[in-house]
Amino acid sequence: MKQLSYPFDSDLILRTRKSIKSELLSVKEARLRKKIAILGGSTTSEIKNILELFLLHYGIEPVFYESDFAQYWQDAMFGDKLREFSPDIVFIHTTSRNIIKWQNLRDNCEQVDALLEEQILHYTSMWDIIAQDLKCAIIQNNFERPLFRLLGNKDVSDFRGRTNFISRLNQAFYTYAQEHEEFYINDIDYLSASFGLERWSDSATWHMYQYALSINAIPELAFSVANIIKSLCGKNKKALVLDLDETLWGGVVGDDGMEGLVLGQETPNGRVYSEFQEYIKAHKDLGIPLNVCSKNDKANALAGLNHPDGVLVPEDFTIIKANWESKDRNVIEIAQELNIGADSLVFVDDNPAERAIVSAQIPGIAVPEVDTAEEYIKRIDRSGFFEVTTITSEDVARSEMYKENLKREKLKQQFECYSDYLKSLEMVAVIHDFEPICFARISQLANRSNQFNLTTKRYTESEIATVAEDSNYIKLYGKLSDKFGDNGLVSVIIGKKDGSSLHLKLWIMSCRVLKRDMEWAMLGCLVEKAQSAGIKTLVGYYFPTAKNGLVTDFYGTMGFDKVDEDEHGNTVWSYSVCSHVDKNEAIVINNE
Repeated sequence: MKQLSYPFDSDLILRTRKSIKSELLSVKEARLRKKIAILGGSTTSEIKNILELFLLHYGIEPVFYESDFAQYWQDAMFGDKLREFSPDIVFIHTTSRNIIKWQNLRDNCEQVDALLEEQILHYTSMWDIIAQDLKCAIIQNNFERPLFRLLGNKDVSDFRGRTNFISRLNQAFYTYAQEHEEFYINDIDYLSASFGLERWSDSATWHMYQYALSINAIPELAFSVANIIKSLCGKNKKALVLDLDETLWGGVVGDDGMEGLVLGQETPNGRVYSEFQEYIKAHKDLGIPLNVCSKNDKANALAGLNHPDGVLVPEDFTIIKANWESKDRNVIEIAQELNIGADSLVFVDDNPAERAIVSAQIPGIAVPEVDTAEEYIKRIDRSGFFEVTTITSEDVARSEMYKENLKREKLKQQFECYSDYLKSLEMVAVIHDFEPICFARISQLANRSNQFNLTTKRYTESEIATVAEDSNYIKLYGKLSDKFGDNGLVSVIIGKKDGSSLHLKLWIMSCRVLKRDMEWAMLGCLVEKAQSAGIKTLVGYYFPTAKNGLVTDFYGTMGFDKVDEDEHGNTVWSYSVCSHVDKNEAIVINNE
C-alpha cells in the first residue's frame, strides 16, 4: 500500500487511519498472527493504532495488550494480566520523560554515577523479569536528547549535563542488547534527530495528551517498531535488483561509452553515484544478493561495471540481466534463478515508467520512489527493507551461497543422470541436536522459510531455547556443504513426543538445497533419534498457505500415509518408524 511506504505522509495516515485499516483488511490473505504487549511510560493508544496499520501492511495480524498509563514497570514486574496474555513481543515505550530522577548541579561525580546505576537497574531488572517470565522478544526505546541544555554545549561532556546523562544511559542499554539475545533497541535517538528534536518533543502535546512525542511523529515511531517486528517475523526483503544507467552511474553507457559515464571523485555528481555504489556494496557484506536488470547490451553493461572509478564490479553481482526484454520478465527470472519469491525483491530504477510496470506486474515487490541520485540512499535506507535484528555467519555468506548455487545449476546441466550429478557434488552433512550457538540461525530459518515449511509455525529465539531444553521434544538441525562451498544451516525438524508417537511441529528446509537428498538425510537421522526414544510412529502435518504449495505432497513422497484431510486442505500423515528405508544416496553424514 503506497500510503504506508516510505516516504509516507504522516498527516494523511493519521487522518485516514480507519479507511486505511479497512482497505488492508479487505485483502483476504493469510497473515502471521502475533501477540504484542505495549508497555508505555506515556499515552500509547494512537501509537498502537498506527503500528497496527504498518503490521497489517507487512502481512502480520497483531493482537495487542496495552498497559495503563505510565504503568509499564509495574505491569512488567507484577502484572498478572500481562502474563495471562503471554505475548510474543513486548514493546516498552519509554522516553526521556520517564527518567526517574535527574542529577543536581551540586552533585559530585560519584553521586551522578550512583543515580545512573539506579536508573539502569530500574530497566535491567524489568527486562530480566520479562525474559524470565514471558520468554519473548523485547523491543525497548532508547532515549532522545533532552529538551533543553542547561550547560549549553558543555551539557554533552560534563557529568552534570542531562545530555551526558542520556548518552551514558543509552550506552548502558546498548551493552545490555549486545549481551542478551532477543533484546532490541528502537532508536528514537536517531528518529527524533532525523525528524527534528523540537518537532518531535512537543511540550503542548505532552501536557495536553501525555504523548511523549508530537502526534505527527507517531507514524515515524510506529514505522520503526513495525520494521523490527517485520524482521523478527521473517518478513524482510531478501535481494536487490538494480538498474544501471542513471541509477548506478550518471549517463547512458550505450551512448556515452564507459569513459563518458559520470562516476568517481572528480565531479560533484560523480561523487553522488560513487557514494551510492558504496552503500549498495555494503549490502552484499550484509548478505543481500545484488543483481542487475538493465536494458542494455551485455557487453556495454559489463563495460560500465568495469569503470576504473566504479566501486561495484561484475563479481559483486549474483545475476546480471542486461538485454532488451521487459524488465518485469527479467525480474521474475532473477527471482526464479535465486529460488526466492519475486515479492522478496527490491527493484531500484530511476525510470518512473519502468518502476510502474514492475510494480503493477509483480505483486508484493518493493519499488522505492528514487527520483534524484542525491535521494537514493535515504529512500532505500529509511524504507527498512532489510532491517537487521540478528547477523549470523549464514547472513554474511549468503551472497556467496547464491553464487555457488548457480554454479551447481550449471554443473547439473552436464549430467544426464540426476543421481550422478548429486554424487558429483561431494556433499557432507552435519545433523545434530539443537545447540545454543545455532539458536539464532534456527529461529531465523523458522521465521524466514515460507515455501518448504509444512506447518508455518514460527519460533522466537527464546522459544527455540525452551524447546532445546525440553526432553519432550526431539529436534534436529542440518548443515550441508559440498565442493562448491558451505550452504550453512539449511534444515530444522522439531517433534513433540506423545506416548509412542512423535508429532512433527516443524519441518523446514532452505529451497536452495531442495531435492539434493537432504530431506532423506534428515528423515534418516530423525528415525534414529525416534527409535532410541521408543517412538514407533511419526505424525506429520501440512497446513496450506499461499506460498507452501511446493510441499503439498511432501510427506507422501517421503513414504508417509495420509490419514486425514479437512475441507481446507489441512492434512495429517503417519509414518511407521520400523518400516523406514534409507534413501539418502548422495550425502555423507559426518557429525564429528
